[in-house]
Amino acid sequence: MNWIGWPIERILIMFVGAAFLMIFVQVTLFHYRQNFRHWSMWIPVLATPAFGVLLLYLSMYNVAWLRYLLVVLLIVGVAAGMFGSYMHVRGVGERVGGYELRNFMIGPPLVMPAMVSAISILGLIALLWG
Repeated sequence: MNWIGWPIERILIMFVGAAFLMIFVQVTLFHYRQNFRHWSMWIPVLATPAFGVLLLYLSMYNVAWLRYLLVVLLIVGVAAGMFGSYMHVRGVGERVGGYELRNFMIGPPLVMPAMVSAISILGLIALLWG
């Protein structure tokens, strides 16, 4: 299955891969700051660069087996983002004072795990476009 030129699907796959690599940098900094206190902090640190590199590779070399692998991995990415959202909400509640506005402002960022899910869904849309 070869692409000719740069169709919108290929460009979107490339941008989703770049987005995962940018999320990787931010999530690594946040989790490193917390000294990787919980095993689940390693999930996005290991998964996002793998997703990003594989998506960028797919944007350059369109191979069917990698497309199918990425569909499965991105579905796992959606689930991992939802699990991360749960862990972040729980983490806010563990701070002194519980679920106060101050803890939402300085605690675990609630949007970052949701971004992993959202970018995974965007990647699935790009992969299943045609």
